[in-house]
Amino acid sequence: MVAAQKPLKWGYGCASLYSCLVPRLPAAKQFLDSHGIHYTEINVDDDPAASNELIRHVGKRAIPQLVIDGEWFQPYKPGRGLLYAELEQRLGISRS
Repeated sequence: MVAAQKPLKWGYGCASLYSCLVPRLPAAKQFLDSHGIHYTEINVDDDPAASNELIRHVGKRAIPQLVIDGEWFQPYKPGRGLLYAELEQRLGISRS
């Protein structure tokens, strides 16, 4: 597991990023890191319990998967890539 340096901007909770070795994962991590969002990375390839939890919540191994204060969200859509605007909205990040 890997943790970023800063807490969530709104001051409560924690984000979890469910991951495995996929090409689209670095964009999600880079987005969180570049905005100073604290997260814990959970690699479902290394953690069978986390893989089971992921499947229980979303019905499949859809990676990356972001959990923000208990709410599950897939920040990537095939054909659209990383959902920057939706990530900004969910994380309370204003565009500058």
